[in-house]
Amino acid sequence: MFLGIAFLGIGLWAWNEKGVLSNISSITDLGGFDPVWLFLVVGGVMFILGFAGCIGALRENTFLLKFFSVFLGIIFFLELTAGVLAFVFKDWIKDQLYFFINNNIRAYRDDIDLQNLIDFTQEYWQCCGAFGADDWNLNIYFNCTDSNASRERCGVPFSCCTKDPAEDVINTQCGYDARQKPEVDQQIVIYTKGCVPQFEKWLQDNLTIVAGIFIGIALLQIFGICLAQNLVSDIEAVRASW
Repeated sequence: MFLGIAFLGIGLWAWNEKGVLSNISSITDLGGFDPVWLFLVVGGVMFILGFAGCIGALRENTFLLKFFSVFLGIIFFLELTAGVLAFVFKDWIKDQLYFFINNNIRAYRDDIDLQNLIDFTQEYWQCCGAFGADDWNLNIYFNCTDSNASRERCGVPFSCCTKDPAEDVINTQCGYDARQKPEVDQQIVIYTKGCVPQFEKWLQDNLTIVAGIFIGIALLQIFGICLAQNLVSDIEAVRASW
């Protein structure tokens, strides 16, 4: 419950720093994904579950305990459904991921949190764009059109650049004019693989760990539902004996 409050606090603080709370209509202005939503949604769910489970157990409130069980069961069912659908409709998921990444590439300079998220993703998976560096043509600052007067024209963000272990300071201009070079030369200075295939490769390489994490979360959820239902049964049994 308190962790959920912390997540909500971080999300609201981030929105306050960006001026969103003073202009609520700006929530819909961002063309891409706002990472703050992750903190708000996860924090909200954690708080609701924590409050219902904790207060329900302390006050022996069967309504809150049943709500906790049902809510947790719905989350478990949605996770299970999402996993099955992702396995069955892999190509559709890949297309949606491609669309999602490209949509956020367009909004790269519009929000600092989104920019940091994209940079982290490209650096972590050593990738550039959804399926390649040319996806950055979708961004008005990086496209190669003659009408683009930006200094970043035909370039890529610094997070696409290959890292030199000898460099202690990040060169934020390393991606300038990178896509004007021949493809062989591009591979020396920037990552040319897209983030979608790199994510697929990472998933295959770490399938056991990822599966273990999801199974562990599922078992915890089932354990929580069982404990809540057991406590409800005990409370109702005691009340029936009065």
